[in-house]
Parts: sequence; structure tokens; C-alpha cells
Amino acid sequence: MEAIVPAFLLAVLAQIGDRPALLTAILADRYGRPLTVALAAGLAHGAGNALAALAGMSMAPILIPNAQSLLLAIALVLAGLGGIWRVKPPRRLEGWGLGALLTGFLGVFSLALGDRTQFFTLALATRGEPWFAAAGATLGAFGVAFVAAVLGELSWRGLPLGKLRVTLGLVFLAAGAWMALGALRLL
Repeated sequence: MEAIVPAFLLAVLAQIGDRPALLTAILADRYGRPLTVALAAGLAHGAGNALAALAGMSMAPILIPNAQSLLLAIALVLAGLGGIWRVKPPRRLEGWGLGALLTGFLGVFSLALGDRTQFFTLALATRGEPWFAAAGATLGAFGVAFVAAVLGELSWRGLPLGKLRVTLGLVFLAAGAWMALGALRLL
């Protein structure tokens, strides 16, 4: 149960201002069904985090505790770099005529596959309790997707997410560097 809260917080912070949330807002406006699109995004994040938890569970037996900490530090550093990097808008998926649920699921799943949240899930899953890590990350990502869907594209884009994203990126970088130094026993 230890992994659920860190996974939730890391997912919320990583998803704010990220492309899956913006795609969710875009699709919610297009289909006029924000709850359906938010649910589809939550299911997509859940599927991706389940895959990450499985990978983490399979890696866990071969990693010593310092390697597990170093993996989480690398995930934090990469999330920090991703937060500082400028986000290009996602494709609007206008040619996808699959409906709100299926377009939302497949669009968000393909966009979020291998993103920062799933890397956090993988890293936390190697430390034990992989399903709690997946559940926490899924709930966090769903929370951000739900807010984005309810607000819609115009309101979501109106939030100062760029500055928040860069600030969080710097925090992730600092935390990752600190954790890496500890994992390498340099502190």
C-alpha cells in the first residue's frame, strides 16, 4: 500500500500540462461527452500502467535496493527533462470516427504509452506492490484527465500550465539528482 500515494502524486504532477490531458480536453469538446472521454482516458492510463507494473514486477527480482532507487532517480530526471522541454500539441485525431469512448481510449493509450507516468509506475513497481503503484498512477492520471475533460480545450489551454510544467520539471530534476546521489552512495 506504500506505493499508491507516491504513484498518485507523481502521476498528477507529471500529467499536468502534458499531451494526454490536452488530447482528453480536445476530444471532450469534439464529442460533447466529457465524462465518457475522461473514462476512456482513465482506462487507457490504467492499461498502460498495468503494462508498466508487469514490467516492474518482472524486473524486481534482479534489482538490488540501490538499483531500484537509481531507477526511480532516472525516472525523476527524465521526467524533469520532459517537463522543461516544450510540449508540441497532440494530433486532434479528426479522422478517427470511432466514437468518444474508443477514440478516447486508443488516442490517449497510444499517446501516453511509455510516458513519464508509466516510467514512474515501472520504477515504483520494482520496489514492491506493483499493483498499488499502477492503481495510484492510474488514479492520478485519471484525475488530471477528468479535470481537462470537464474544463474543455479552451479553458485547459487558458491555465498557466507551461510555467507550472517547467517548475515541476526543475523539482523533478533536483529530486532525481538527490536520489541518484543517494543510490550511488555519494551522499
